[in-house]
Amino acid sequence: MSKIVYEKSKGLSDVQLSYCPGCTHGIIHKLIAESLVELDLLDRTIAISPVGCSVMAYDFFNCDGIQASHGRAPAVACGLKRTNPDKIVFTYQGDGDLAAIGTAEIIHAAHRGDNVTVIFVNNAIYGMTGGQMAPTTLIDMKTSTSPLGRNEAMMGKPLLVSELLAQIPSATYIERVASHDVPNLNKAKRAIKKAFEYQAAGKGFSMVEILGTCPIGWNMTPADAMGFVKDTMMPYFPLGVYKDEGGNA
Repeated sequence: MSKIVYEKSKGLSDVQLSYCPGCTHGIIHKLIAESLVELDLLDRTIAISPVGCSVMAYDFFNCDGIQASHGRAPAVACGLKRTNPDKIVFTYQGDGDLAAIGTAEIIHAAHRGDNVTVIFVNNAIYGMTGGQMAPTTLIDMKTSTSPLGRNEAMMGKPLLVSELLAQIPSATYIERVASHDVPNLNKAKRAIKKAFEYQAAGKGFSMVEILGTCPIGWNMTPADAMGFVKDTMMPYFPLGVYKDEGGNA
């Protein structure tokens, strides 16, 4: 008699994912879905998906979802949480969305200490719209709008979002993790789960930044993209807990 050793999380729908081969968005979706199911939070969860590669995320999770304008997901999430405090509310955002057009929204959500969870996927580029330079694009990294590479003198240094938000007094939990190998995916899941536990306990604003891949935008094979996260992204975006004032959830 056969035994099931693995099955798709009940937190994910049967809709086929729309992400490019080698992109880690799908893996990150899996971690979120598993965490919500294991914490028995799925039935009261609402996902906020803005513009970007995750624009169709409301189709992929087996929970309620709302579409937000580009960069405005934190504002929508905070309004929703304040009017529905019994719900678990999370945003799923990329670096072009959160760290560029949505900079004000994410800073003020953290500053207010709103009890929401933000999942921030940093792949150092605008993925969906054509591979343009993002606030997180690394120095000398070539994109469609920086074909000679990001020039620090002209374009400044890449934005360190976790370090920035960790300075905000009302932010409770900020951690940066990665998605390029199994040990780091295990750490990423623990961080995501902790963020949801903190929200369920009413402990305030939390954000998990996840270093992700964009093989198409980076013009790399999926295998090379995983190596790029480890060898190039992690030295500039160090992994770790940048703030944790929630104690034991």
